[in-house]
Amino acid sequence: MELYLDSADLKEIKEAFQLGFLTGLTTTPTFMHREGIRDLDATIVELSKIVPVLQIEALGETAADIVADAERQLALGLDPKRTVFKIPVSLEGVKACRTLVDKGLKVNVHLVYTIQQAYMAAVAGATYICVLAGRMQDQGYDALTLIGDVVELVEAYGFDSKVMFSSVRNTEHVRNAIDLGCHTITVPWKLMKALTENNFTAIGTNQFIEHTRLITVTVGQAINTINPTVTTELSLTEAIVKMTEYGFGCVTVVDEAGNLKGVFTDGDLRRKLADGGRDVLSKKMGDFEYGTPISIESTQLLDAAAALFKKTSVDTILVTENGKPVGMLDIQDLKND
Repeated sequence: MELYLDSADLKEIKEAFQLGFLTGLTTTPTFMHREGIRDLDATIVELSKIVPVLQIEALGETAADIVADAERQLALGLDPKRTVFKIPVSLEGVKACRTLVDKGLKVNVHLVYTIQQAYMAAVAGATYICVLAGRMQDQGYDALTLIGDVVELVEAYGFDSKVMFSSVRNTEHVRNAIDLGCHTITVPWKLMKALTENNFTAIGTNQFIEHTRLITVTVGQAINTINPTVTTELSLTEAIVKMTEYGFGCVTVVDEAGNLKGVFTDGDLRRKLADGGRDVLSKKMGDFEYGTPISIESTQLLDAAAALFKKTSVDTILVTENGKPVGMLDIQDLKND
């Protein structure tokens, strides 16, 4: 099934055609008016240089007028092999369709609302027969049955016309077009971008990324926060100031030689204040006893850190380099944000 973009927004058109596989672009004077375009011909020429196939309107009250409008636009420099003229279905419209097809040009007979209109387009040699599903449904008509009938008509009688599903309002319409066996669909960019979205796909992709990160990234590479370090000679008050400045819930305590003594947390602070009152604030950091902190070397892979988090049920792990503290690894650092 051919996939066309339905738009007149130059920015999204350029973005969409970077995909590399769209068949072409369908656009209308209504879309261009909505985008504030004033020079219709110049815009058509610009679009023709961007997209593989451009479908544009050829309008007129009579078949001769419609043919003349198509030929006028070709004279702007359009490639007839890469241009499709869209003609609203009518007796004059299908007459113009036959004339243009006989000249070797491609025609999309659109605004089709009945099987009889589709039949007339097919026998006139239309390259595309376009049913506006969304518009029909807005007016209370069974668009899907009609589109299915048009597909059956084309296939049963061996017409060369391709049935186009247009006026796409939601991603379910794309599924409808596939189920009905349409040859072509034209989709707005907003909906086209949503066609590959699925929660289960996102979950699976994130798992692959997360697990790859765990076995390729080292702890040192993943550290996002350098925690404050204080010496044993500093007071608890000074240590609290450091914690506040860094917005961190702990400080690493080292001796004058930079050797690790322990980690002092905000939880330790609450306990010290409860036990010793405000007087504890004047004590030096070397006056306190420290347990052996849970630590990991910076050269270890994140997979080892994940196992340590699981084993110890802590939220942060001290990171060391040759035994000396260099930072803290938070459990959130395991994720690739």
